[in-house]
Amino acid sequence: QVQLVESGGGSVQAGGSLRLSCAASGYTFRSACMGWFRQAPGKEREGVAAIYTGGGSTYYADSVKGRFTIAQDNAKNTVYLHMNSLKPEDTAMYYCAALLNTPCALYASLYNYWGQGTQVTVSS
Repeated sequence: QVQLVESGGGSVQAGGSLRLSCAASGYTFRSACMGWFRQAPGKEREGVAAIYTGGGSTYYADSVKGRFTIAQDNAKNTVYLHMNSLKPEDTAMYYCAALLNTPCALYASLYNYWGQGTQVTVSS
């Protein structure tokens, strides 16, 4: 059974940093696309960043390039999202997702499994 458990959300002032974690289990961690998505109230879910755990290729939304970094720890079956220079518009529920047997992409509809989400709130 595939499980994704996010942690690390919280409240921070603009310009601050947070690190989100996604602990994965139930599938071969090193051959999946792991993505981070976010959804603000009244808005559609959008892709933030993704990483192919088999080779380390990364993908970012334009809105977070240069500020967010996605990384993996194979020993812990965990993917991280390091978020720096946070802005109020980054406020959202952040979700971790796994895409199996399909090339990596930042389209939410492709992902097979989802975590429960962790809230990130950035105040101005």
